[in-house]
Amino acid sequence: MSRFASFTVVGLLLAVPLLPAQAQKRAADAAPKKLYCWNKGSERICSDALPQEAVNSAREEFNLRSGMRSGEVQRALTDEERADAAAQAAQQRLDLAAEQTRQRTEQAMLATYESEDDLRRVFAERSGILDNNIHTASYNVASVRDALVTLLASAGNRELDGQPVPDKQAERIRQRHAELVTQRRMQASFEQQRRALDVEIESTLQRYRLLKGVGSDPRG
Repeated sequence: MSRFASFTVVGLLLAVPLLPAQAQKRAADAAPKKLYCWNKGSERICSDALPQEAVNSAREEFNLRSGMRSGEVQRALTDEERADAAAQAAQQRLDLAAEQTRQRTEQAMLATYESEDDLRRVFAERSGILDNNIHTASYNVASVRDALVTLLASAGNRELDGQPVPDKQAERIRQRHAELVTQRRMQASFEQQRRALDVEIESTLQRYRLLKGVGSDPRG
């Protein structure tokens, strides 16, 4: 492999000695057809053969017969860049699928529901389930809290009377307290789901009105 730190392709071609026609043809057929140029650090390297260490480098290619630039190859991507590119492509496919699904859903919405009341009935079952869950959780919180207050009062009276609180009673207090914490978390979760459903219902109704031509886009 021959390397040239600084030259022009045309100058290289002019440097070829004059030969008889047949000899020139044989020499031309046997000569390399391409010249590769790439950067290695701050050094510009050109060669008629591409070494293994430069295969993944960005490079320019020249036709040795014409002296013209014949192509350009971008450097190979790193593993991280390939992973990022694959993730971007996957996200684009997901976004496209989501948009297509949204369009089909909107078309079905217009074809299926003649009024907002028809559309609201779609959410009625989910709303009813969540409302029932919230009611049950609220009842459970109040019930467990009352039981815990009774246990704490009993334990407090024993201590005021100078009597120790039995281990069994103390364990029941701990269990009731843990149960109260769990029930309160469930209640908060159901209430958060209900608020999210209200937002979903209103957003769907606004979109329905926009598709029907009787509302304005809230994003505008």
